[in-house]
Amino acid sequence: MGFISDIVAQLFAWIQGLGYFGIMFGLMVEVIPSEIVLAYGGFLVYSGEINFWGAVLFGTIGGVLAQLFIYWISRYGGRPVLNKFGKYIFIKESHIDHAEKWFKKYGAGVIFSGRFIPVVRHAISIPAGLAKMPTWRFTWLTTLAVIPWSILFVFLGYQLGGQWERIDEKAAPYVVPIILGAVFLLLVYLVVKAWLTRRKKSNA
Repeated sequence: MGFISDIVAQLFAWIQGLGYFGIMFGLMVEVIPSEIVLAYGGFLVYSGEINFWGAVLFGTIGGVLAQLFIYWISRYGGRPVLNKFGKYIFIKESHIDHAEKWFKKYGAGVIFSGRFIPVVRHAISIPAGLAKMPTWRFTWLTTLAVIPWSILFVFLGYQLGGQWERIDEKAAPYVVPIILGAVFLLLVYLVVKAWLTRRKKSNA
């Protein structure tokens, strides 16, 4: 455990040394959960080492690139590659199965709302890649979801200051409403989609 703690400490020192780019790369490699990296970015803002909106910008870029990487692997490598190498990017076969069910059931709209739902958000890029969803649409929906997530955790890390490691405790009151909001948006999307489909059929 001490060895793991040393590695994590070195990673945070690396992020601190690189500043904005450290946050971006930290989110891209996802060795440490994105919420913790962003909260640490908030601590760096609190310490006066970086700017708040700069941290949000590079956090967003890193978060989107991380998901694009998974999307590209899924799109061009397919399910066999994911089953073989998914464990190296912390994605289990059960995550893939769960995300595929969501994508088949809810369609492209889940790329946005699914980002805020536990389990689903870690693997939702996979079915988008397998289904060869247009890259521009995937990138756009992913960016829209990553921006508020980055703002929230950078802000909470800033508020916590030197106690940024308590991010799970601090974020808890915010995460549940966000999940409920995401589910609500998903329901609205489904209702609108069903209405448009019915209208298209009636016009035909």
